[in-house]
Amino acid sequence: MRRRNVLLALMCAAGWSVTAFAQPKVWRVGILETATAELNRVNLEIFNKRLRELGYNEGQNLVTLYRSADGNERLPALVAEVIAFKPDLIVVRGTPEVVAVKNATGSIPVVMAAVGDPIASGVAASLSRPGGNVTGMASVSTETERKRVEALKEAVPNMTRIGFVGDFRNFESGRQWDEVLAAARLLGLEPLRLEVRSAADVVQAFETAVREGIHAIRFNNSSITRLNRRLIVDLGARYKMPVVYAAREFVDEGGLISFAPDYAHLYSRAASFVDRIFQGEKPADLPIELPSKYELVINLKTAKALGLTIPPTLLARADEVIE
Repeated sequence: MRRRNVLLALMCAAGWSVTAFAQPKVWRVGILETATAELNRVNLEIFNKRLRELGYNEGQNLVTLYRSADGNERLPALVAEVIAFKPDLIVVRGTPEVVAVKNATGSIPVVMAAVGDPIASGVAASLSRPGGNVTGMASVSTETERKRVEALKEAVPNMTRIGFVGDFRNFESGRQWDEVLAAARLLGLEPLRLEVRSAADVVQAFETAVREGIHAIRFNNSSITRLNRRLIVDLGARYKMPVVYAAREFVDEGGLISFAPDYAHLYSRAASFVDRIFQGEKPADLPIELPSKYELVINLKTAKALGLTIPPTLLARADEVIE
C-alpha cells in the first residue's frame, strides 16, 4: 500500500490525472448504414471481430450507436442523431450516406466501410491523400458492371433486353447505369432503366420488366434494395426473372448471381482504419483503399428453378457455387 501511495503522489506531483490513469478511454463510434443491423449482420460481425482483435470491446472501452437509412428522406435526421451521440468517429456505408455526413461535419473523423466513388461524390480530394475528414474503403471498379452483364448474358444466352433497377437519387446509380449502357452496346443488348424508391416501386419494376419483355435484370445495391432484399429475391422467383446483384447477400437469400467486392474484407479493413485514427493518425493522410478481391457467386438451386443451365465456363470462374 505504501508503494502505491508513493506512486500516486509522484503522479499528482507530475501533473497527471489519477482519474484518467485509472479509467481507460471509452471510444464512441457512430455507425450510419444502408441496412438494418440484422440485414447487415454478417458484415457487422466481421467488423466487430476485427475491432476486438485490435483491443476494442463493446461495453468496456467501446460504445457504438447504429443507425440505418431506409430512404434518403430520413438521412438528415439520422445524421443529426449520430452527431448528437458525440462520437469520436463515424463509420459510414453508402454514397448518399457519406455525402450527408460530410456535409454535416468536417471535424469528426469518418471511415467508409464501403462507398462507391469518394472522389466523384466530392467527399475526398484523392485516393492517395483524401485531404479532409473522410477515408476508408471505396467499392468502385470501372469493369464491374461489364462483368455483371457478361455473366448474366452467359447464364441467359437468349437475353436481348436487360433491365437496370436502381434508386437514382443515389449518385452511384447514374454512373452504374452509364456503364450498363456501354456493356449492353458491346453485347448487342437493349437496356431499360427502372427506378425504385420504395417497396411498391420494387414490385412495379418487376411488373414493368415482364410487360416490356425484359429477359434479365441488374439490381442496384442501395438502402432501398438492401432493405427489400427478401422481396426482390421472392419476386425474381415468382416472375422467373434472372437477376444479377452487386452483393452476395442477395444470392445467399436465393438470388441467381452476384459479382461484387468481398464486403466482409472491406468491413475488416474499415475496422483497421478506425484503430489507426484512434492511435492518432489523421483521415486526411490515410490513403483510401480499393477492393482487393471480387467474388462471383452463383446459386445453382435458383438457376434450376428458373430453368437455366449455367455453362461450365461460367461455373469455372465462380468463386463459390451454392447448390
